[in-house]
Amino acid sequence: MMVPVRCFTCGKVVAEHWEEFKARTREDDENPAEVLDDLGIERACCRRMLVSHQDLVDVVAPYQ
Repeated sequence: MMVPVRCFTCGKVVAEHWEEFKARTREDDENPAEVLDDLGIERACCRRMLVSHQDLVDVVAPYQ
């Protein structure tokens, strides 16, 4: 669904980086690891929150 606001493991706010991460990895075809480094997301637990997220809001919205 929507990206979680905080990391499930450490509690750091990660949602504020989602839009830029998505735009840079999709449109510019940048390496996700380099984008996360630029955004200052260094912990593995926080990185997996953004890398593994699937944005399904558009798919689920018609059924609500």
